[in-house]
Amino acid sequence: MVSVIMILPGMETQLRKIPGFCEGGSTIPGFENHVNCDVIVGYKSVYRMCFAMTCFFFLFAALMIRVRSSKDPRAALQNGFWFFKFLILIGITVGAFFIPDGTFHTVWFYFGVVGSFIFILIQLILLIDFAHSWNKVWVENAENSDNKCWFAGLMSFTFLHFALAITAVVLFYVYYTQPDDCTEHKVFISLNLIFCIIISIVSILPKIQEAQPHSGLLQASLISLYTMYVTWSAMTNNPNRNCNPSLLSLVSNVSSTEPSADPGHVQWWDAQGIVGLIIFLFCTLYASIRSSSNTQVNKLMQTEEGKGFGGEGVVGEDGILRAMDDEEENVSYSYSFFHFHLCLASLYIMMTLTNWLQPDTTTQAMQSRMPAVWVKMSSSWLGLGLYLWTLIAPLIFPDRDFN
Repeated sequence: MVSVIMILPGMETQLRKIPGFCEGGSTIPGFENHVNCDVIVGYKSVYRMCFAMTCFFFLFAALMIRVRSSKDPRAALQNGFWFFKFLILIGITVGAFFIPDGTFHTVWFYFGVVGSFIFILIQLILLIDFAHSWNKVWVENAENSDNKCWFAGLMSFTFLHFALAITAVVLFYVYYTQPDDCTEHKVFISLNLIFCIIISIVSILPKIQEAQPHSGLLQASLISLYTMYVTWSAMTNNPNRNCNPSLLSLVSNVSSTEPSADPGHVQWWDAQGIVGLIIFLFCTLYASIRSSSNTQVNKLMQTEEGKGFGGEGVVGEDGILRAMDDEEENVSYSYSFFHFHLCLASLYIMMTLTNWLQPDTTTQAMQSRMPAVWVKMSSSWLGLGLYLWTLIAPLIFPDRDFN
């Protein structure tokens, strides 16, 4: 939220109005201008704040490696010492704003790209898990009751997802391709359309249905819709403005080739950034719910099923119910992976708020670059591959339990 505030338009102008605060701003007698307002607002502030968050969580991820139970002395750091932890975070954040410009932003951009790519993979795993769980629950509800609304709901959402995905493909061809240009976009859209058709057909094959009874078109439709979102998100990072019209230009018929009044300004409220943050919040919430139910996410975090979730209190001799330490034998989740996940999330938020734009140290602006395009497209292909694997794995390994 602080990063969002610091990239609001006009924030730097307002800060410069504070007497004696910004370098080159208004002054008052006896005060020196020590603060470079170019650094504490705009994309530079986002990079520095997320750098501090990433370092903070990486530090604790390293400290919490192989913590098995609450008997480990390091477990106290996870569950207590909040004042000192916030103090450390504030200290790292303040120190981050004193990092010289140099090549910091360029180097940290590539850290953000790699970390965000890994985080997108985690999002994809959660999305696939959500799709399978959704279909399984609704099918079981329909089969165990006489209420056919469950089947109607499945069909409605499946149709809605496919309709939105097909609409997206049409709009992509219309607005993000040119007859004599945008070859990459044509390839991206066509490939992902073909891949989505393939996974949809595979999901309803008799052999797949026999080995994976809960596979169906609902999952394929949701994955297809997400694939189209990632495709669109990738195309919006193409530096070729002829192939990447802004939504503002589409609505107001303004030429997308006109230069921006402020090329260094980051518009985090673009549709791409808003949708990205919504998906991020959804996946974070879903991860929390799945973790609390001690299922798939705990397997991802390499914890034992059913361990560490006592959740019940102990009545003492005085008749008072007291909390029970339910992690004396095994922790309920991996502390180290928890912090590593938040470390990656910090990088993902950094890239999302800056629309995956790369800092240009010569012009002090933010420029679109092809690496962001390829990272997103490769993540969409990997996501389709992961979903396809969940369909065919029971056929390849019939002796394994994939429940």
